[in-house]
Amino acid sequence: MRRVIALCFLLLAAVIGFLHIDSRPVWAPFAITMKTQGDVPLDQGITPKINARVIFSPLASWLPDTGAVSVHAASLIALKDGAVRAFWFAGSREGAADVAIYSAVYDAKSNLWSAPTVVMDRVTAEKGLSRYIAKLGNPVPSRLSDGRLQLFFVTVSIGGWAGSSISAITSEDEGMTWTNPQRLISSPFINLSTLVKTPSLPFADGRFGLPAYHEWIGRFGEFLRIDAGQVIDKRRMSSGRSAIQPLIFVNDPKNATAYFRQTRGSSEPKQIPVSQTQDAGQSWQQSGDLLISNPNSAVTGVVLNNGARLLALNNIEAGRYRLVLMMSDAKSGQWRTVHIAEDDEALPNDQRKEFSYPYLISVDGNDAHLVYTWDRKKIRHLYFSGAWLTHASSQFSSNETEVGNNLNAKEVQQ
Repeated sequence: MRRVIALCFLLLAAVIGFLHIDSRPVWAPFAITMKTQGDVPLDQGITPKINARVIFSPLASWLPDTGAVSVHAASLIALKDGAVRAFWFAGSREGAADVAIYSAVYDAKSNLWSAPTVVMDRVTAEKGLSRYIAKLGNPVPSRLSDGRLQLFFVTVSIGGWAGSSISAITSEDEGMTWTNPQRLISSPFINLSTLVKTPSLPFADGRFGLPAYHEWIGRFGEFLRIDAGQVIDKRRMSSGRSAIQPLIFVNDPKNATAYFRQTRGSSEPKQIPVSQTQDAGQSWQQSGDLLISNPNSAVTGVVLNNGARLLALNNIEAGRYRLVLMMSDAKSGQWRTVHIAEDDEALPNDQRKEFSYPYLISVDGNDAHLVYTWDRKKIRHLYFSGAWLTHASSQFSSNETEVGNNLNAKEVQQ
């Protein structure tokens, strides 16, 4: 009995220690990073190359075939030489034991992808983490302050995705080789139901914040502050059961806005939940929706050098048969659809395909790379050149814009 009581006190002490915020490093402001061409700052005379053939239409390609029946959850990161590395998972079906995380590199000069390589599979994860792994997924890459790549991914030992935890691997050679996986401890007790989907954000002190979310008991977003591969703090970004997969736009060193994938009940608005921070992520306040339709599906976005913001999402209230790219005006913040990537609305319901889980990055701050799941069978890649996006931005005017709270976007035919 004494041992049980002692164990309870030890667990309580561990929880109190984890939650004791005052003893942790103070929160630094967000790092407002300079956009680069590879690893060279743009203000050093490097002018992004513009391919004339993609000025008036995005350049399309497919990520390489792995031979798997089902693929999903692609993500991207820019490499130091200006190339782009993609990650995604593939297997017989989502959550199957044969699912592995793959990677390939895109060469912008040739518009070609390299052959796919396996980054992580279930057996390798089991050996590295010394625990049973039933399934894995949702790879999310980041760049550490020392230049190394880090890849976060989700593992499940028991139950469904609600029982997930986050693990990470690092690479010193731009993704050619990786370390053994390490499990993030986001809670000293249970450490279940923590997932990732969207990119991390750097702080000015070299640490970074990782948007995460929960699906067990509640469905809400959390912001994890990470230092040297350890979670040193976390703050809730939303509450209840209505908002997951937070996407964060940094407005200035202290201010940021988070958009969420909505998971609301059938009678509630099918729009994008929003939270705000005024202290670099230390606290978050829920605000009014961004009144653009969202059908319980992921959103992704990126900020360009000119201040314009891009969103890629399914801007419909039900289904995932339509996927668009939207742009906000840097001055007014108004949103407008600038490209329709996919639209099966004209087809019967049973013939409509799924276009989902988009992921956006910019290599030089002027262009944009978009990947998304194409009917769970392929990963589609679209490249929007700086010239294309500049042209789209120039189309904004007082009578052409779509205010962010307007559900019916005006389309611009490209």
